[in-house]
Amino acid sequence: MEYEFSIGSFFIGMLIMGAGAALVIFYRQIADNFGSGASSYERFKLVGLITCGVGFLVCLNLHWFILGNLLGMFFNRQ
Repeated sequence: MEYEFSIGSFFIGMLIMGAGAALVIFYRQIADNFGSGASSYERFKLVGLITCGVGFLVCLNLHWFILGNLLGMFFNRQ
């Protein structure tokens, strides 16, 4: 199976990375307003970092490769 670079997925990945970076930068304000305050600071930073990682995978169009391998384990394709 051949994987090609996609401009559309690159821009969507950049948007996801931007959202994750904003979450990492403004985690205190977001946790104070939407979470349970200081007790959820680390959780919001972790979610922001995970979002940046997912955005990076989407930028490089690797999400199809990972999803294909995971689904290939459950559904025996040839």
